[in-house]
Amino acid sequence: MEKNDTVTNIFLSGVGGQGTILASNILAEVFLNAGHDVKKAEVHGMAQRGGDVTTHFRFGKKVYSPLIKEGEVDYLLSFELLEAGRYINWVKPEGKIIINRQTIFPPAVSLGQVEYPNDIEATFKKYFKNNVSIINGQEMARNLGNIQAANVILVGAFSNFFPEIKDSQWQDAIKELLAPKLHDLNIKAFHEGKKLLQ
Repeated sequence: MEKNDTVTNIFLSGVGGQGTILASNILAEVFLNAGHDVKKAEVHGMAQRGGDVTTHFRFGKKVYSPLIKEGEVDYLLSFELLEAGRYINWVKPEGKIIINRQTIFPPAVSLGQVEYPNDIEATFKKYFKNNVSIINGQEMARNLGNIQAANVILVGAFSNFFPEIKDSQWQDAIKELLAPKLHDLNIKAFHEGKKLLQ
């Protein structure tokens, strides 16, 4: 991880209903409790209709602005393939990327106006080599009994980038932000995701 005097830039992207905002709230809880200054800004593009949802998330010793400039993303966490592709140019050459292998057609594709690109995974692997991980979050969440836990599976995988933060801190954040009846499922989802990148 970066030195204390630098700021780490994390960009989250997804589609409305995938839990992008919850994932960013878990990150905020974790990094605040770990003693960092945290700033985040969310953009909802008709989220309730399956529009894109993004979060700029920055942490460090002192963070003055929540917004990340194009080309300065250290970590991209994306919950849908096309939404990852939209922001490929935002990631630093050495940036690390986790993408959920899910396809959600935007309206223009559903209406037949444009085609959904089929080379997104290959493009990321071409430019980022071993720094990109593609995860079948939906399939894993379905096996756990709740497809909505896919976002927490990706958060679990993402947590491997910050080994100095204990699993208990991530679990505490999940418990803080989710209803008690969802705790066990989502903590299990977190651990299943964590295993993927270990």
